[in-house]
Amino acid sequence: MALTTVTWTVMLASIAVLMGTASVALVKSLRDEDRKLELLKKQDRIDTYSPRGLAELRSWIRANPDDPLRDEAVRRHNECVDALRSVDEPFYDWDEAEVESLEKL
Repeated sequence: MALTTVTWTVMLASIAVLMGTASVALVKSLRDEDRKLELLKKQDRIDTYSPRGLAELRSWIRANPDDPLRDEAVRRHNECVDALRSVDEPFYDWDEAEVESLEKL
């Protein structure tokens, strides 16, 4: 059974769209990693969580007081808070007021 021209066109277009999307994602990821590396070289540390990520980690810590991973989560939370207070330029989009309102657990 032979494939029609329309079928081939759709398949090729789908491949092109997928490759284009993958290329854009790859370029963005590489640029982000370059920026992280520059910040690490300049500041010796970077923030490890976005505002949303840190809020979710804090919520998880509070919701799971008996979890065996809680101590590790608290340590990572506190490391991020320390990093945010000590760096001049955070990697993620942190507002100065957000950073000042953060408390260690």
